[in-house]
Amino acid sequence: MRTFTVTTMPSELTTFVPQSRARQHLRLRKAWALLFVVAVVFVLSLMPVLRLIQEAFFSGGTWNPDNFTAQLQRNATLIAGLHTLETSLFGALLSMVIGMPLAVATTMTDIPWRRSLGFLLLLPLMIAPQVTALSWMHAFGPSSPLLNMLGIAPPPGTPNPIAGRNGIILLFGVQHAPIVFITMRAGLARIPRDLIEAARVSGAHPIRALATITFPLIRPYMVAACALAFVSGVGNFGIPALLGMPVNYFTLPTLVYQRLASFGPTVLPQVASLSVMIGVIALMGVLLQSLAMSKASYRFTIGSPVRIALGRWRWPLALLAWAVLAITLIVPAVALFATSLVPSFGVPLNAQTVTLSNYTEILFNQASTQRALINSTMLAGGAAIVLAIGVIPLVLAMEGLPKKLLRFIDASVELPYALPGIVLALACILLFLAPLPLIGSLYATAAIIFVAYLMRFFPLALKPVATAINQMAKDLEEAAAVSGAGRTRRILTIVLPIVAPSAMAAALLVFMSAFNELTVSALLWSSRNETLGVILFSLEEAGLSPQAAALGIVTVIAVVIILIVIDRLGRKLPDGILPWR
Repeated sequence: MRTFTVTTMPSELTTFVPQSRARQHLRLRKAWALLFVVAVVFVLSLMPVLRLIQEAFFSGGTWNPDNFTAQLQRNATLIAGLHTLETSLFGALLSMVIGMPLAVATTMTDIPWRRSLGFLLLLPLMIAPQVTALSWMHAFGPSSPLLNMLGIAPPPGTPNPIAGRNGIILLFGVQHAPIVFITMRAGLARIPRDLIEAARVSGAHPIRALATITFPLIRPYMVAACALAFVSGVGNFGIPALLGMPVNYFTLPTLVYQRLASFGPTVLPQVASLSVMIGVIALMGVLLQSLAMSKASYRFTIGSPVRIALGRWRWPLALLAWAVLAITLIVPAVALFATSLVPSFGVPLNAQTVTLSNYTEILFNQASTQRALINSTMLAGGAAIVLAIGVIPLVLAMEGLPKKLLRFIDASVELPYALPGIVLALACILLFLAPLPLIGSLYATAAIIFVAYLMRFFPLALKPVATAINQMAKDLEEAAAVSGAGRTRRILTIVLPIVAPSAMAAALLVFMSAFNELTVSALLWSSRNETLGVILFSLEEAGLSPQAAALGIVTVIAVVIILIVIDRLGRKLPDGILPWR
């Protein structure tokens, strides 16, 4: 009789095998997630910057800094660099003067209409710089329809007071005051009520409490706000283009535009060197901002926010705040609207001259403007949809990565947005001028603008979605996992419904920013691929100011509508996404 011996696997080994396979599966999933994150960040953030550096310092495939040093020695470059520094610096200081008091008033006091003031103050940041420049030019120049209607216009032939250096500084201050406002509000909101109340109980006046307690605590935010406003001025193209180029006052971004517009791709190595200079100046500001924010740590527990009672000064200060907004925002907007209602620039606005022909012309008769409206809607809408949807798996893939790697990824993602738009546009030209496998060259096509929008506005889409996912309670997914729901099912049934409002807000933010931008598309547009920002700039250059004003009003209305929609979504969004809430 044959006997058989039956051996059994120890219970420890039977549990070890599936656990080992689970760990291998987890490691494999993390490896694929890391590869996906690195690939996306490299393509959208690092590749354009590296290509620009290669063209500036490795022209011909070897180390060749001659182009860079030659550009540094050119008189035009030195003058444009000086103009860039002075307009950006003084504009940043002016934006501090405008933005800081309004941030204190809306965050720490009981001033009336705080939310409305905050909402309106952000409008200059949301409106394209070229529209801001256009509105101010038409508000205070000798040919202003509004001033002529009121009988207070300067004499004919008087230079426009907004043109040139001082006008650029003024508009930089107005355009970038919202950046100061947002940054300062973030710092002021962290100061607990207890500190101010303790000072008040000790007999300190509210102004003294602000000077001795609040401002020392938020000094890092003040430095960061000024640095961010400076960086925004360095990369601003629309305002110097409309106010500076007509009077031969060039900054580095407008100098790059002039060189490429005059000589084409033959000067790419030279303008690449100029773009690196712009990028270095901008990154110095970004590093200063990051250094300042790294010191913004408090050793006290954040309590309820401060609310200082203004007493009898409540309404006078509210009226003063509204007066500032009226001068910086409402009057230029009304002047722009008035210009859009006259048949030609310089004609006074009255009952006999008022007309809607400019709106009819740009909306129904001009083929280029109609194409630009369609192009801007399709390009901005496509970028908004792709980014809002695409960042969801990206943020999920970033979960569990090491903190140091996450910090590097965050810095890399912010790089294309921190760099001036004209620098990114030039990098895209360098990347896609030569034919690519299967798809050929993207240069002089709408596709290159679309790719540039994806690179430029990637951080705008990433932040709201990342905030929503990071603030999501983890026990929801854990409960679903315990119930047997797989990873895909948990994402579809739990994560997506929670993230959807933030993704929609991200899409609207990207669309609003890309819809009428000029800084990127100024170098990338081509025949039949115009954008609204390019058409508005071209109309003004051609002397068709009323039509340019009408187009500016149309874009402002579109931006305001989108902002209202985003505001309505505010109740469903995580804290910190909408700065005026």
